[in-house]
Amino acid sequence: MTGRATEDRTTPEFRRRVAAAAEPLIGLRRALAGWVAELGMSTTQQEEVVMASYEAMANSAEHAYEGRETGVLDVLATCVDGTVTVVVTDYGRWLPPRPTNGLRGRGLPLMHGLAHESECVQRPDGATVTLSWQLEPAR
Repeated sequence: MTGRATEDRTTPEFRRRVAAAAEPLIGLRRALAGWVAELGMSTTQQEEVVMASYEAMANSAEHAYEGRETGVLDVLATCVDGTVTVVVTDYGRWLPPRPTNGLRGRGLPLMHGLAHESECVQRPDGATVTLSWQLEPAR
């Protein structure tokens, strides 16, 4: 690895389907971190990608299937033309947010703050979060 962002080569996509539960998400986060590390981006940006993506996964696990049997979520990550994109899709039915004590409810602002671009789309059969970053080379 040269320490440069890998804009000039094709990086295989990262694609996983897991149960939307805490234990599988830990392994998924580690696997995504390994994939991101191969891209040659800065350590700070790697952490931002993994943190924002994990937040999207955790939100799906917590909110999409709350009070029901655990469902699944799909994660697709790509690096094309210098843009890293992570798409997290669930197939649950999101419930209205519960009142909080001020210690919760920061997931979406966190994702929006860490990603260069972000979009959350809710459908009757689930939700999709798309996060993207322009590669910043490692120094």
